[in-house]
Amino acid sequence: MTQPIDKTNRTLEDRVVLVTGANGGLGDEFVRQAVQRGARRVYAAARKPKAWDDTRIVPLTLDITSTDDIARAVATAPDCDLLINNAAIAPDADVLLQPEDETRRIFDTNFFGTLNVANAFAPVLGAHGGGTMLNILSVAAWVSMPTAYAASKAALWSATNGLRMALEGQNTQVVGLLVGMIDTPMTKNWHVPKSSATSVVTQAYDGITAGAVEILADDVTRDLKSRLNTKGEELYPWMHAQIRALIAS
Repeated sequence: MTQPIDKTNRTLEDRVVLVTGANGGLGDEFVRQAVQRGARRVYAAARKPKAWDDTRIVPLTLDITSTDDIARAVATAPDCDLLINNAAIAPDADVLLQPEDETRRIFDTNFFGTLNVANAFAPVLGAHGGGTMLNILSVAAWVSMPTAYAASKAALWSATNGLRMALEGQNTQVVGLLVGMIDTPMTKNWHVPKSSATSVVTQAYDGITAGAVEILADDVTRDLKSRLNTKGEELYPWMHAQIRALIAS
């Protein structure tokens, strides 16, 4: 009989991890640090998976917008007890006032795709004592950025908190990771201070071990979280000024 996993001590030792979007800068780091921390197996999932230099890393074809791919991933990784929902897109020309098809494309990946993977793997995690689900969010969930990306991450933040309640009965640890700019290929056109992928992933895995449910991985995110109880008439003008300065940089 599977023994429940202690939520306050979920190290990666001997765990089986699945990382979506594993080819990207952050996904790659999630894969490598999982192995370094003692994971028994890591499924490195991507639309076009790459070869890895460690036999513990298993390439897995997964387009999270494809229900068939998701079903195959569940069948391939029935031993997964730590799911990292990292795959996302952030098109350079993304704005809220754009054709509906483009906004739907972003939501199909960032929100619906991630939620579908979460729903599909929830029984798998439950079968392994509850396991852990880590959703990669963004400080954009709390910032009034005029982009579909920000709106999709706000929706996923809400869904992450809802999943935590929905899955608490099966002892699943649902964690939201919020962070600002990370130094990866996705942010190459933004010339602003950025966190390293190494730092973000280290904080994520440390937070999982500590039993965290929400991880704020940089000073910008921690500062903004502390301001969210500010009156809207003060918060949003301040926030808009910060965004304009960011765009102008």
